[in-house]
Amino acid sequence: MARIILTKGEHAGREITLSGTELVLGRDPQCGLPLNDTQVSWHHARLFFERDLWHVQDLQSANGTLVNRVEIKTVPLNQDDVVVLGETQFVFKPDRTPAPAAAPQPAAANRPAAPHPAATAPAVAPAPAPEPPSVATPEDVKLVERMRQSTDAIRREVAKVIIGQEEVLNQILMCIIAGGHVLLIGLPGLAKTLTVSTIAKVLDMKFKRIQFTPDLMPSDITGTEVLETDPVTQQKSFRFMQGPIFCNILLADEINRTPPKTQAALLEAMQEKCVSIGKDTHKLDKPFFVLATQNPIEQEGTYPLPEAQLGRFMFIVGVEYPKREEEETIVAKTTVQAVAEPRVVLGKEAVIMLQEVVRKIPVSRHVIGYAINLVRATRPGDPEALEFVKKYVSTGAGPRAGQYLVLAAKARAVLEGRIHVSCNDIRKAALPVLRHRILTNFTADSEGLTSREMVERLLTEVKEPGEAAYTPADAAKKTTADKKKKA
Repeated sequence: MARIILTKGEHAGREITLSGTELVLGRDPQCGLPLNDTQVSWHHARLFFERDLWHVQDLQSANGTLVNRVEIKTVPLNQDDVVVLGETQFVFKPDRTPAPAAAPQPAAANRPAAPHPAATAPAVAPAPAPEPPSVATPEDVKLVERMRQSTDAIRREVAKVIIGQEEVLNQILMCIIAGGHVLLIGLPGLAKTLTVSTIAKVLDMKFKRIQFTPDLMPSDITGTEVLETDPVTQQKSFRFMQGPIFCNILLADEINRTPPKTQAALLEAMQEKCVSIGKDTHKLDKPFFVLATQNPIEQEGTYPLPEAQLGRFMFIVGVEYPKREEEETIVAKTTVQAVAEPRVVLGKEAVIMLQEVVRKIPVSRHVIGYAINLVRATRPGDPEALEFVKKYVSTGAGPRAGQYLVLAAKARAVLEGRIHVSCNDIRKAALPVLRHRILTNFTADSEGLTSREMVERLLTEVKEPGEAAYTPADAAKKTTADKKKKA
C-alpha cells in the first residue's frame, strides 16, 4: 500500500500507511494527521486516491503546500515526491497495487469537524537517525573533486548577468559554503542586488529582498500571528503568517537605514537559524544566508550597526567600481533588449551537503596556528601584538575571527576542488574576516589609516610557518599536493 515517510517536523521518523482513500493534514485535532504547527492552517491539505493515483490538494491554506519546492493546488504524487507544509516534510512512496475503490469524500472545508476515517493511520516507531560522520568519506571526497567544475560553471552563469566582480562572487560563495553571512559595502549602482539574485537563481534557492527603511518593524521581517476563524467550526485560533525572512537567501538592503530594534530582528535568525514569535520558535529552511548591504555615503539619519551585530557577519566585502573595459561591456550589454538568463548549476540540497563536507575537511595544526597568530597579533594588549598594532589599534579580533578564518579557508579549498587547506587560503580570507574586527584608535584616524591597511600590514609582518612547523604527515601531504600541482 502507499505510504508517506515524514522526514521533518514533530513527526519526523514516522512512516504512515495510506490505508484509506483520504488523509487530511492540519492543526485540527480531528485531522488524520494533526500537526501542532502554527504555520499550518486548521485544515491545510489532504491526500486522496482518485483514478488509480494518489493526489495532494492544498485546502486554501495560508502558507501554501509545496511539492518538490513548487507551490501547488492539486497534483498527482509520484515516487519520492517531497511534500512540505509548514515545518512538516514527508516523502511519498506509491503502492504497487491500486487502493480499493470507495465513494469520494467531501473536502475538509465542506464538512463538519468530526473524526476522520483516516484519523487512526498507524504509526511506526521512528528509527534512530544515524550520526553523521565526523571525517570526510570517499563520497565527500568525490563531491569536493567535482566542485571545481561546478564552481567554474557558477562563475560562467553569473557572468552572463554580472560583468566583473570576480572576487566579490568568490567571497560570497565562500560564505555560503561555510554557512556564514556577508555585509556588502558599496556605492549605489554597483549591481549588489543583482549579484545576489543571480546567485540565488544559479543555486536554485528561494530569494527575498527587504528594503530597510526608518519605519520598518521587526514583524515586517519575521512575520506575525493573525487571528482566524475556521469556516466550519467557527473556532478562533492564531495562525502564523511567515515574513520574508523565511527563504534561503535574504538580501537586507541598506541595513543601516532602519532602527536598532529592527536590525536586531535578524540576530537570532543569523545565529540560530530560527525566529521566535510569542511562545513559538520557527525554524528556517536550510540553507539560510543573509547578505546585507550598506551605503558608505549619506550617513545622516542612518543607524550604524553595533559591533555585536557586525560580528555576526562572517565577511565584510567591499564592492569597488568596475574596470574600464568591464564598464564598457556592462553598458553595451545592458542597453539592448535581450537579457541572458542564467541556468541552475547546483541545487540547495547540494549546497547543504557541501556545508557539511566543509566541517569534515581536516586542517593541519600549523595552518590553525597561523590563523591564531594572525588573530592574536591584532590585540594591542597581547604580548604577541606587533608594535604598529599597539600604536594604532584600540580593540583586536576575538576567537570568532579564528573560527571564521579556518572555515573560510576550508570553503575556499572546497570551491577549488581540494581537500587540503593551506596557509594561503587563510591569507585570502584574512581581509574580509578581520577588517571589521579590528578597531583603530584616534592616532590611526588622525593619520588616515584604516582597518584594511592594518590587515594588509599584518599579513606582511606575521610570517607563515616554516618547514620546522610541519609534522612528517603534514610534510608528506604537502609534497603530494606540490607534485599534483606541478603535474
